[in-house]
Formats: sequence, C-alpha cells, structure tokens
Amino acid sequence: MEFHEKLQELRKEKGLTQEELAGVLFVSRTAVSKWESGRGYPNIDSLKAIAAYYQVTIDELLSGDEILSVAREDHREKERKTKNLIFGLLDLGMVLLFILPLFGQTEEGYVKAVSLFALDGIHIGLKVLYIATVAVMVLFGVVNMALQDGRKVFWSKSKGLISLLLGAIAVALLIVGRQVYGAIFAFLFFVIKVVLLIRRG
Repeated sequence: MEFHEKLQELRKEKGLTQEELAGVLFVSRTAVSKWESGRGYPNIDSLKAIAAYYQVTIDELLSGDEILSVAREDHREKERKTKNLIFGLLDLGMVLLFILPLFGQTEEGYVKAVSLFALDGIHIGLKVLYIATVAVMVLFGVVNMALQDGRKVFWSKSKGLISLLLGAIAVALLIVGRQVYGAIFAFLFFVIKVVLLIRRG
C-alpha cells in the first residue's frame, strides 16, 4: 500500500476530516489533500508528527523508496531556504554602504574615505541614484526575508534573478562613478549570488 493510501486509511479509522487532520498536524488542508492524492510527501517534521499522532513508525508509513524520496525533497527544500536566506542577507548587507567609509571624496587635493550619506562633491543625481539603488536592494532583502516560505511561482523563480539584477546595477553605477571600494564591496556580494545561482541549477 502506498503512503497516500495509508494516510487516507489512518485518517478514516480515526473518523477525521482532512481539515481536522490538518489542524492536528498544524498544516493546511491543501497539504493533507496533496499528500492523500499522491501528489507529494510531507517533510520530515510532518512525517514525525503523523507517525506520533497515529502511533506508528515512519517505516510503517513509507516504503524504502518513498523514504529516499522524502529525504531528497527535504534536503532540496532546506538548501533552497538556506540560499534564499543568504540572498536576503546579502541584499540587507548593502545597508553597510550607507555607514561604512567606502566612497572616495576629494578634499583639498586629497581623497578622503566617507560613507554614502557623508558623500559630497559629486553630481546630486549620481548620489540620488546611489542612495535609491542601495535602498531598493535593502528593501528587496527585507521582502525576501519576510517571504521566505512564499510559494508563488513568479516570486520563487524570479527573486534570485531580480536580486542579481539589482546587484549588477549597483556595481555598474559604482564603477561609472569611480567609487572603487564601494564597487568592490558590491561586486563581492554579486559574485556570491552568481555562485549560488549556478549551484542551484
């Protein structure tokens, strides 16, 4: 008997609806429906909760192949969450450009290192572009962190690419403005994102 059939049988033996089982397991009814229709498996934590609730072992719920499938999916999910967390932290980390002295400002023939907020002596439009780009990246990092478990297809597929694009824009602007240290800082973050996206593929 397959896992989804066992789960249905155990639920019916207890006289529960999918909604009630979902409440017991602290998951959505949609998740229970998906598991019972054979369209997916619960993660390891949910499997443990199911086994404990029905007083059976995980081995009784799943065959050897199903256990491997669940373990692989759980590993992929944890890896995805870790990469999303790193992307969010990197975008949030761009806030350091506001406070670290990574911008060169010429004063009386000398170049002085200042933060973005303290930067003067450049075209106001360029400074506004710097501030806007960094602010958008930080905001995107906040949204990314807040929506870690977002399952919307567009969001889950495109957030990494959007973050990468914002990083590329920041690097390009800093290079155009000849802000070497700021450009190196942003480029390091950009390279980390590229490596993560390549490893994801």
